[in-house]
Amino acid sequence: MDSTKRSADHGRARTHVPSRRQLLRLGSAAAVTGLAGCSETVDTLGTIVDPSDDDSGCGTAKPAASVSEYATHPETDVSLFRRGLRRLGYFPDEVVPSSVSVNWTFPLNYVGHTAAKSSPVPTPDAETIIFAGDTGWVYAYAPTGELQWSTRTGATEKGFHGSAAVIDDTAYIGGYDGDLYALDVKTGDLVWRTRSRDLEGTLAIGSSPAYYDGRLYIIAEYGAPSSGALWEIDPETGEPTWSDDRIWGQPHPSPTIDLETGRILAGSNDGVVYCWEFPSLEFAWSFQTDADGEEQAGGAFRKGAQIKGTVAAHDGYGYVGSWDETFYCLDLEDGSEVWSFDTDRSIMSNPAVDIEEDVVYMGNDDGYVYAIDAKSGEELWSTDVGGRVIGALTVTAGTVLAGSYDSHLYALDKETGNRCWRVANRGRVTSAPVPIDGRIYYAERALFSNYYDDERETILEEPGHGYCLVGDE
Repeated sequence: MDSTKRSADHGRARTHVPSRRQLLRLGSAAAVTGLAGCSETVDTLGTIVDPSDDDSGCGTAKPAASVSEYATHPETDVSLFRRGLRRLGYFPDEVVPSSVSVNWTFPLNYVGHTAAKSSPVPTPDAETIIFAGDTGWVYAYAPTGELQWSTRTGATEKGFHGSAAVIDDTAYIGGYDGDLYALDVKTGDLVWRTRSRDLEGTLAIGSSPAYYDGRLYIIAEYGAPSSGALWEIDPETGEPTWSDDRIWGQPHPSPTIDLETGRILAGSNDGVVYCWEFPSLEFAWSFQTDADGEEQAGGAFRKGAQIKGTVAAHDGYGYVGSWDETFYCLDLEDGSEVWSFDTDRSIMSNPAVDIEEDVVYMGNDDGYVYAIDAKSGEELWSTDVGGRVIGALTVTAGTVLAGSYDSHLYALDKETGNRCWRVANRGRVTSAPVPIDGRIYYAERALFSNYYDDERETILEEPGHGYCLVGDE
């Protein structure tokens, strides 16, 4: 595809010049099949709901009557991972019930790759829930559990770990084949497919697209050398319109856009948060976490401070954790550190922010969920959830939802951290829990035996499932 475009919407010319990647390395098909018209109700077996003995305050909060575009999106026909451009994971209009039951579930994930699994994303009208699996299949389900369609893409080896962005009637998602897909939300048919070769030989796209003012934004991963790039894409055609490949490491986080400060930013496996002005896309600043590990890419960066989670942006600040065992608050204007919160283990999860209470919620590899004052960085409470938390947290009107490596989904009282309930699942819960219209959607990793034993054969015991929970009557 032609890399030189002029965007009337953005009012700027972008000229293609040889990229760093093209200078550093030599240049680098499965058909997409839509199965429309399928109607299938999925099973409700395999899950045990475990209520807490201490459920005071759970399920009693009052939902917000409406949610501002600050937490969602300026355009009503857009639905994104973490709900909005700022990636807050904030749902004040939803109340998590004091007790829940599994309404339906279906097999989704089969691959042992340890990255967090793709999170379900509702369409803007909430009439369809888009799930993406780790074998390259994308599914559309009605809230009541009827399969609307399923589409097999070319991302068959490791599938999808990023989540879809739904704009009007099209879902956009990047795969671990390095391709970017656009699918018709009503039928599952392929609208377009931008190949890895059109993005300078992407190794994978593990990020979830952002969308604003007629443009998509994705973070892409590359090998040889280990690096990444921020891309701008035309959603109508799939053609790239701009890129910046200054990122080192193979970045997994999704781009975060803060319209008030005019910033778009993301972290990477080199332990750096990269930030550009928005919408001009002039580079603004970078912030280096404490990377003290082995040198990579000929000394370009070091391991030890990988940033896996997506930055949450609120009130001029960005919140993100690192493998250097520290959770950071950064000033979005200049990238300076405002405060840091030290832990005993790596941080991989995506934080959630309650913008009314100014509280940020973070999951840690030490098996705890933390509530932290967003202004001061002081700990408000911490709760043991039995296992590593590497997925995305969600905060609702009265509850924090968090998936754990102990194979449970937890609901915690957001004021105290007390457990409301937990749901036992088949595999480790690593997607974001998504509460919509009284239902909670999420996904888990497949269940394997001997996965970390090099001397024994790894066996898939049971595929990971997608779930829908509802409140008990």
